[in-house]
Amino acid sequence: MPTASATGTSSRLLSLLSLLQVRRDWPGELLAQRLGVSDRTVRRDVDRLRDLGYPVTAVKGPDGGYRLEAGSDLPPLLFDDEQAVALAVALRIAVGTGAGIEEAAARALATVRQVMPSRLRHRIDALEITAVESAARGDGPQADTEVLLALSAAIRSAEEVRFDYGSPVRPDDAGPRPPRRVQPHHLVVRGGRWYLIGWDPQRGDWRIHRLDRMTLRTPNGPRFTPRQVPGGDVADFLAARFKGSPSANTWPCQGEVILNLPAERVAPFAADGVVEQLGPDRTGLRAGAWSWGALAATLARFDAEIEVIGPNALRQAFAELSRRAERAAGSTAA
Repeated sequence: MPTASATGTSSRLLSLLSLLQVRRDWPGELLAQRLGVSDRTVRRDVDRLRDLGYPVTAVKGPDGGYRLEAGSDLPPLLFDDEQAVALAVALRIAVGTGAGIEEAAARALATVRQVMPSRLRHRIDALEITAVESAARGDGPQADTEVLLALSAAIRSAEEVRFDYGSPVRPDDAGPRPPRRVQPHHLVVRGGRWYLIGWDPQRGDWRIHRLDRMTLRTPNGPRFTPRQVPGGDVADFLAARFKGSPSANTWPCQGEVILNLPAERVAPFAADGVVEQLGPDRTGLRAGAWSWGALAATLARFDAEIEVIGPNALRQAFAELSRRAERAAGSTAA
């Protein structure tokens, strides 16, 4: 059984290592103050870390000090609870990204999980994440880790969640909004943002909520029987909803045109459209959007002559777009 002195030394070494990891250079005197020991004890503890494989170097200067360098070998790492959870979440996402690192990420996750305390291991085990590739990257506020873990646990235990979404206060000062209720089914990360896909029992329909706008209430609601998303594929279902389609992963408005441009100039901006080379300066494009007006405007940005193959709704949308453009061109500033 370790002595009290040995236990104190081990705890101090972990504290010293944690300090060295969060700041590049540490004056020896400041380290001694933070640890509550003498400069001599700090030097001895640094030597102990070196014996364990940590490349701690002495920093020259008026105050002297220490720096934890990158080494050729990977010594044992020290993470606090938040760092450990963040690492496990990142690895869980990497397992499903299709980036060619799935096997390595799964092995790394298993290694991290094995050395986690049980209080963290149970929370990580509840994580079930679907990663959806997307060119867009979210640059706004991101999901809180505690919200992510709480929703994961609710999904695993099939418990309804209650939460405020956005501002809990009504803009008309009519008092607080009642909390929303959702049966959570899937957590999805798409384009750098987290989404919850769940069944809304009050509306009798599927709903998608951004995690960064959710403030969970406690306790959770009643248990429910999990159901399958329409079509059975979570990624397709989310993509369809973002396209404005209630079911299939297709645009609700689809049309075909011929552009007086070479195919190599059309393809980089066609997104998920189908490009067909018809000649040196003639390209067929089948594309879609959430509305006919949006599709006409999207096609007009190619800045080329356009021949509409069909349908007639797309021709009408171009006519309306032309009328709006004519009115805009004739307007004058007040």
